[in-house]
Amino acid sequence: MLAGEPYLADDAEIIADLDRAAQLMESFNTSAAADPQARLAALRALLGEVGEGTWIRPPFYCDYGWQIRIGPRSFVNYHAVFLDVAPITIGADVQVGPNVQLLTPTHPVEPGPRRDKWEAARPITIGDNVWLGGGAIVLAGVTIGTNTVVGAGAVVTRDLPANVVAVGNPARPVRELD
Repeated sequence: MLAGEPYLADDAEIIADLDRAAQLMESFNTSAAADPQARLAALRALLGEVGEGTWIRPPFYCDYGWQIRIGPRSFVNYHAVFLDVAPITIGADVQVGPNVQLLTPTHPVEPGPRRDKWEAARPITIGDNVWLGGGAIVLAGVTIGTNTVVGAGAVVTRDLPANVVAVGNPARPVRELD
């Protein structure tokens, strides 16, 4: 799994990591709004890295948590889904709208291996000062360049360069930024 090769997800170590993340997500997602320090502690226990001044609004969902690294001063809005079978790296000052999905898993197109439950994953990298509009979906293996804006509802299937506005399904640059 960590090498990006096909694997079967029924391994005992993988199941233990999923269970750990489920418990920490429950702690984070049910934490009292009146106790932001406890909420932040649960988030820091769940994720691989949480930069200074970064905030995630619950509910938040992930597979493992420890493969997610978020830089400083970033913000993730309600109902984010970060499936981190492969690493998810988010830069500094990133804004993530509500209902955004970052999806690293892949599954075979061929019916036999898919029926046999084989899967794999590819990392996602989000550069500094990126804005992912509400409901955007970023697929496995994608890198989004610094300062790029991804429009609400866009589906990002390939890398996006720095300093563009990208919209649509599949997302494509429609404007360059200064």
